[in-house]
Amino acid sequence: MFWWQTQAGDGLTVAFTSTAAGNLALHVGDDPALVLRRRRALETHMGVPAGSLRFMNQVHSAAVASVSGPSPAGPSSAGPGAAPAAGPFTADLLTADALVSPDGSVPLAVMVADCVPVVLTGRNGAGVVTGVAHAGRRGLLDGILANTVQEMAAAGAESLRAWIGPSVCGECYEVPAAMQREATEVMPELRSTTRWGTPALDLPAGARTQLEALGVDVVRLPGCTLESTDLYSHRRSSSAGRFAGLIWRN
Repeated sequence: MFWWQTQAGDGLTVAFTSTAAGNLALHVGDDPALVLRRRRALETHMGVPAGSLRFMNQVHSAAVASVSGPSPAGPSSAGPGAAPAAGPFTADLLTADALVSPDGSVPLAVMVADCVPVVLTGRNGAGVVTGVAHAGRRGLLDGILANTVQEMAAAGAESLRAWIGPSVCGECYEVPAAMQREATEVMPELRSTTRWGTPALDLPAGARTQLEALGVDVVRLPGCTLESTDLYSHRRSSSAGRFAGLIWRN
């Protein structure tokens, strides 16, 4: 079920699921009942209460939400500015691209299928602060990681660490030349070239550079979603599901 996991200290576990956990997203045309069943199975595997794992409606923004306490709608998370659900448990109501738990008590999930999943932790006077972020091209350029670190710092977090999970690599993420120019004018470290010699972007490299510039200690995991069949990739299949980056307290 887990593609990778580690004990992060302070009673925390960081993990990334594989395709063995199944699609965990409600927005890709999958049967919602099956998705929720997989989420429940994942929670059981993690050893956290049913309905406690927070997901979000990710929209490639730079918005960060702070969450605490039990999920108000079971598997769907509600929060400030959330829209009403179309039906029971058919959407993730909290629209954001990063979540922060100020006391580390809420299990957090970020879903991806080529974008960069980032899991973070830091210490404050009372214990730990945790976070997850969805860092695609637009989110990186708009500052989703800086905003996440800022939100964690506002909760008193120091000595931040981050795990950059698997995503499409810089030798596979082909983009039009104009898109590469636009992105690298803002973040030169994104510039890359595919193995076949065309313009590309290296999102994990950009994420690492941004985080390290913010004083975060970074672990970048290997793995390319386009090349790894045990991970979902939207570029490999437009109907792909989503795997998750996770952090929770044991």
